[in-house]
Amino acid sequence: MFVSKLKQAIQDEYRAYFFYKSLHDQLIEPMWKDFVRHVYEDEKSHYEMFQQLHYMLTGSYVPNPKRPVPCYDAKQCVQKALADELDDIETYKEMLLTIPIEEAYNPLFIALHDEMEHAIRMSTIYNALP
Repeated sequence: MFVSKLKQAIQDEYRAYFFYKSLHDQLIEPMWKDFVRHVYEDEKSHYEMFQQLHYMLTGSYVPNPKRPVPCYDAKQCVQKALADELDDIETYKEMLLTIPIEEAYNPLFIALHDEMEHAIRMSTIYNALP
């Protein structure tokens, strides 16, 4: 169960990285662009940590999924991102409570807290966009 959730998390983090990179290109306000740059850098880090954890547990890496459709409507994409971040918080919280090895704690703890920060950043952007 943990490994299947981890595999899904890896795929989600991969997609999120490219989704946020495309969202970054849609934004004009420098502060929002910085917010989103911070988020996509975190998503890349989560992807790498989770891939390493998957390798530790299974001896293999998860193949990359297809990249998502780029973001074309900033407000709509930020709304989707906010919902996704909140879903990820719940997933990582459940995973943190069922870690199979001690080495899983740090990556999940970091990702869980980063996703909370991302939700705050997306909420801020969403409320500021027209």
